[in-house]
Amino acid sequence: MSIAYSSFNHPLRVPLAAEVHSRPYLRLDVPENISHLAVYAGDAVVSGESNAAIQHRLLADLCAHFGVAAPGTDAKYFFHDFGRFRLKWESHTEFATYTFAQRGEEGGGAQDPFSAMPLSNVPQRWLLGLEGKIMVAAHVLMERSREAVPEFVQRLPRMFEGGLWVGSRVLGEGEVWTDFQIQSDGFTRFVVRDHGLSEQQHGRLAQRLLEIETYRMMAMLGLPKAQAALPVLNQIEAELATLTAQMTDARHGDVAERSEEDADGESALLTNITGLAARLEKMSVENGYRFSASQAYFRLVHARIEELREQRIAGYPTIGEFMERRLTPAQSTCAAVARRQETMAARIAHTNDLLRTRVGIVQEQQNRRILQSMNARAAQQLRLQQAVEGLSVAAISYYMIGLFGYAGKAAKAAGLPINADMLTGLLVPVVAVGVWLGLRRMHKQMHMHEK
Repeated sequence: MSIAYSSFNHPLRVPLAAEVHSRPYLRLDVPENISHLAVYAGDAVVSGESNAAIQHRLLADLCAHFGVAAPGTDAKYFFHDFGRFRLKWESHTEFATYTFAQRGEEGGGAQDPFSAMPLSNVPQRWLLGLEGKIMVAAHVLMERSREAVPEFVQRLPRMFEGGLWVGSRVLGEGEVWTDFQIQSDGFTRFVVRDHGLSEQQHGRLAQRLLEIETYRMMAMLGLPKAQAALPVLNQIEAELATLTAQMTDARHGDVAERSEEDADGESALLTNITGLAARLEKMSVENGYRFSASQAYFRLVHARIEELREQRIAGYPTIGEFMERRLTPAQSTCAAVARRQETMAARIAHTNDLLRTRVGIVQEQQNRRILQSMNARAAQQLRLQQAVEGLSVAAISYYMIGLFGYAGKAAKAAGLPINADMLTGLLVPVVAVGVWLGLRRMHKQMHMHEK
């Protein structure tokens, strides 16, 4: 039974299986000349056009010049034999690579081995029209080994302008020589000597060398940001130390005894620390992706070097040793700055929490003092109210007794046998008690309605 029908497969099965085959290496033979460009758009990306769109447009322009159909905009890999050269194009997250290869001549270019490279077949108008930035430009010269190492070393000054050469035996049957310097023509150079490598090993070795150079340069993009971040971190650290010292030097007496000026001072400290946190967060956001990407590229460089299976050539450092001395310090700097940013953020957050706690306690004590003051005023008002109530009982009783007195005098004038003065005197305690009870009842009803 066949399960080739799409209905049997998970929608991602085919693309996931094809992913590991999406970037095949070039099939090369010796002698072979290779030119390699890594175009990093970076800041050159214009508004409204992504990095991928720019890279695909550049490839389409090159294909159009030679009358070749360009791949679709979703392509990540493209290979075509243009006759005079072969092109392998790969699109990565941040950059795209163009690898041009052409057959070399046995023993050709003895005086200037790098004089006939495949990039000379590419139109200069296209090279000048690159809208990105060339992050990597490298030439690889692959030749058969015709002499021993001591004799070959005599030719190195004609190949490399620098005097510090790196060389090693790789993959058991090959040699790699370079100085990792940009020559006067703007290219880094590699020389591969074949002692019996297979066709597949030629392609894999060239790809590994070019990946080492490309990932090395992309990894180094984090170093300028790390170097720029160091003085800013030093300044933030100094300001944090000053603010922490101000917190320590603040008065440590009873919180309840702290003045309003102390509370305002701690609020100002809190504002300053919050400002430090905002500055550090802004820098972390700006640098976070670059540092993470650099660490990923550093790991890829080390992985590709391991795949070379280098063996030492007496008197010359290997690629791994060179990178350990020259690249690892940059890697360590980027990692140290990234860790320092994280540590500084944690310290600021901790200091911020401590100060917020202190400010909260001060505010709580201030609120408690305000409530105590309000309670004292309420008690004073209650006592005043009670005093006023006593006066109110006397006043109301006085007027009511006066009314009863007038009524008694009127009754006596009408001929009733009433002693108005005696009646008035007897009503004084009765009226006073009645008025007092009436006021108490009224206050109780008011309190009940309030509840």
